[in-house]
Amino acid sequence: MAEGQQTSLEEEALKRKERLKALKRKHETGGETEAKPSNPTPLPKPKFRSYKPQDEQLKESVMPSIKPADVTEEVKEQLEAADSRVVMDDLDITKLAPRKPDWDLKRDVAKKLERLEKRTQRAIAELIRERLRIEQGEDLASAVNFGARATLDEANDED
Repeated sequence: MAEGQQTSLEEEALKRKERLKALKRKHETGGETEAKPSNPTPLPKPKFRSYKPQDEQLKESVMPSIKPADVTEEVKEQLEAADSRVVMDDLDITKLAPRKPDWDLKRDVAKKLERLEKRTQRAIAELIRERLRIEQGEDLASAVNFGARATLDEANDED
């Protein structure tokens, strides 16, 4: 079996060598062994729309300049056909006004401002309590009770 495999491997090697030699010959001769097509395809001719060539042979390929069509009549017809009357009474000018340039910034900062407002109110309340404590020389509970009594008295006076 080993001998049979060697012979088939040798045969494949010989075939490979022959193909390589054929490719080498083909490459050296510039591929002349292949059959060339009898009708080669002609190269496309250039078309010049905006370029004006200097060569006389290329001037044949210059395309004539095209002027845009006059559309004034079409526009007039469309304007006449369209109902372009605007009733000023139905027009709400406030909706036409542009938004302020910083509206998006205010929207984004609104949540943070709410938190800061709550903290500010807490801090103000704390400062008031401190002042009451210092002025009255009493503890916090009595100051709160005093404030609550004053509120109740005012409510009773209004009735």
